[in-house]
Amino acid sequence: MTHIPAIGRRAALAFGAAALALPTLPARAQTIQRNARVVIGFPAGGSSDVVARLYAERLRGIYAPNLIVDGRVGAAGRIAVEHVRDAEKDGSTYLQTPASMLTLQPHVFPREVRYDALTDLIPVSTVCTFPFALAVPASHPARTFDQFVAWLRAQSGEIPFASPAAGSAPHFLGVILANTVGVRMTHVPYRGAVPAVQDLIAGRLPCFVGVLGDISPQHGTGARMLAVTSDARNPRYPDVPTFRELGHPNLSKDEWFGALLPAGTPAAVVQGLHAAIAQVARQPEMIAALDRLEFAANTSASPQAFADRIRQEREEWGPVVRASGFQPEN
Repeated sequence: MTHIPAIGRRAALAFGAAALALPTLPARAQTIQRNARVVIGFPAGGSSDVVARLYAERLRGIYAPNLIVDGRVGAAGRIAVEHVRDAEKDGSTYLQTPASMLTLQPHVFPREVRYDALTDLIPVSTVCTFPFALAVPASHPARTFDQFVAWLRAQSGEIPFASPAAGSAPHFLGVILANTVGVRMTHVPYRGAVPAVQDLIAGRLPCFVGVLGDISPQHGTGARMLAVTSDARNPRYPDVPTFRELGHPNLSKDEWFGALLPAGTPAAVVQGLHAAIAQVARQPEMIAALDRLEFAANTSASPQAFADRIRQEREEWGPVVRASGFQPEN
């Protein structure tokens, strides 16, 4: 399944503040003249919903006269993807989805996934990115990533590591980590990040791999982040190195939310949505709102660049999933 980071009071306040900052007058003509829907596959109140609403508010009058967020929840997000695949090809419906729905799930659930992001949909742009982090309890003897690796190698038997869900990106990042440092680790899946983080800070787990925003509130108190998957250090946590600088670029795999249209949508509409998203992502209040969620307002240089990214990441995940021997329960 796909893990979408939960949001708490801080994120809710960020969303509320952002909602008060009305978008500036559009700098370009509307792309379509009818109202549009932003389809997401996850429940209201989660980060996918919050990000979709932040964009929907600011795309009003720029991309379409009005935009609403339409939650099509079920099948770990696949229902939403299939709904947009079959939607009208006039730009009035677009999908906002996390990366793993398009790049990881085709390998994790090959029988259940009935869509291809590059043939059934048209990639438009990422709308934001966010990293993952490796964390240990505050009581753990390892203070650095290298110390943690040394600790792993000194243990007898397999070491458990937790993630928010079986078949999620953090799950397979843990698999990559174990293979990279040459140790045996056992995956312990949870139903979401909250219970996993609770067990981590209680000392019932030696380590956790998950979305940075899910563990960062505990950094320095109940937990300690040892490394992040982003290409650069997070300014809020300058003491936490990146896996890339630690010599493990294969663990630099950020998640993103992206926008896609049904295949067959006119090129002018595709380019119009891309330009509108890029315009909104440059707005200072949008950048600040996403930053408060621990997300970055990163967009793709072009629809083709986004398609290339999906293709590359999908190819990268395939060997990882196959080598893990993962079998979905259903």
